[in-house]
Amino acid sequence: MGNKKVLRLTITALLAGLSYVAFTYLKINIPTPAGSTAFHLGNTFCVLGALLLGGPIGGLAGAIGMSIADIMDPRYIMVAPKTMILKFMIGVTAGFLAHKVFNIRSLKGKELTIKVALSALGGMLFNVAGEPLFGYFYYKFILNMPEKAASTLMKFNAVTTMTNAILAVIISTVLYLAIAKRLKNSQILKDIGPKANHF
Repeated sequence: MGNKKVLRLTITALLAGLSYVAFTYLKINIPTPAGSTAFHLGNTFCVLGALLLGGPIGGLAGAIGMSIADIMDPRYIMVAPKTMILKFMIGVTAGFLAHKVFNIRSLKGKELTIKVALSALGGMLFNVAGEPLFGYFYYKFILNMPEKAASTLMKFNAVTTMTNAILAVIISTVLYLAIAKRLKNSQILKDIGPKANHF
């Protein structure tokens, strides 16, 4: 395995680990009559992964980290498959915007800041819409939850998802800009970034 592949694999594993830690320990659980939801920072590293590594790899890192966190917590173990799908799609969306639409690697200064923030926002807007809607379908039809319970949990999820999205956009943008600035004159950012056909 080449040095570039090892580096990408290492960064992917690191981001998966950070997603796990942020979701497990930087979290405020919100019990509801229908189940649990939470304020957390896990999405931050899913988006950061998409900005650094590209959408599919970054999304996979976040999805793995947060799905493992779900599996390890009895309150969330049943929603691990939902987490895997939604977090992967956060990364795919943010990565597509960052690397295919805005081409953030070629930008600098204020334009870079704006386009990175917009990419992160795009990924999180997917989650803001997808989490309650997909969650309702998942709870009602996959977990066979009563409609009232599924609807109640969806409403609580909408509030926590919006808060999590705002935090993720701000923090992932700041972290990416700090990392990109320090790696600007090295080959590392280019080596770990997405290939031409992998956004």
